[in-house]
Amino acid sequence: MKQTINNTDKLTNTQWIWRGLIVLVVLGATGVLVLLSTIRNLSSMESVLLQVIFLAIGCWVSYWVGQKSVKMAAKELVKNQAKSAFRRLIFLYLTLRKAANMIDLSDGSDSQEEYEMLLARLEEIVAAQLITADHALEDWNDIVPEEVEELKQELQYNDTRRMNND
Repeated sequence: MKQTINNTDKLTNTQWIWRGLIVLVVLGATGVLVLLSTIRNLSSMESVLLQVIFLAIGCWVSYWVGQKSVKMAAKELVKNQAKSAFRRLIFLYLTLRKAANMIDLSDGSDSQEEYEMLLARLEEIVAAQLITADHALEDWNDIVPEEVEELKQELQYNDTRRMNND
């Protein structure tokens, strides 16, 4: 595991070294052209070269900053949705654990009334889980609305088909 991390760090360091060298060369050339422009008037070729260098630097910086900001924004958006989905997952897990414990605690000596009470409590747990699942779907609707709509239609189709079979 540590070797993988070290190889990744070396690759990243190598990339940073190359980027740094390119930036130094471009800044050096730009500095020379700026120095020449203060000493004498630049020829049209030198002016165009200076403008092209500034254009390239501006485009590269804008692209780099844009990529970083988009990654950070996407991470924040997904992070909020993931927190919400994780909370709902924990709730679903706890209610399923509760249902499993209720089933384990019931033994063969229970009366009909106790079974009916157990069934009613299990129905409440399942209803709570369905509500939680609906809320989780709404949370994901902000990120992947097409997939959520497709899933809702599929669930609705299955419910309709199940009702027709009963």
